[in-house]
Amino acid sequence: MKLSRSQTGAVAEAEITAAAMRLGVVVLRPMSEGLRYDLIFDLRPRLLRVQCKWAVREGAIVRARLSTSRHTPRNGYVRTTYSAEEIDAFALYCASLHRCFLVPIRDVVGRTFIHLRLAPARNNQQLRINLAQDYDLAKMVGDLGL
Repeated sequence: MKLSRSQTGAVAEAEITAAAMRLGVVVLRPMSEGLRYDLIFDLRPRLLRVQCKWAVREGAIVRARLSTSRHTPRNGYVRTTYSAEEIDAFALYCASLHRCFLVPIRDVVGRTFIHLRLAPARNNQQLRINLAQDYDLAKMVGDLGL
């Protein structure tokens, strides 16, 4: 059975919540809908506004869409990206790896996709490469001070 986009989003949010809680993070959920973030991570004393996204593995790459799209009667599909005024980080869940990642908005502001490499590039390129291990949820939570 193939999940809808809404269902994959709900699964990603649940998996990210569980993974963060296993790390000792207090996870809060907004009471109202329509906000740009899905969760708040209480990293004591810092609060982190987190937008959850489903990620897919394609070979040695984990890819996630970082934009939203909605259909409007006047303008058709409208795509938007996120800013640092709206969220602090993206949390990604990759089902095929059963892993979560945390990407600070400062690393991807204005971008519509992120690609995380599971292994170094075969051509040894290092510039503008995002290694998945650098964004592992446990590592990032530790780096942010929990």
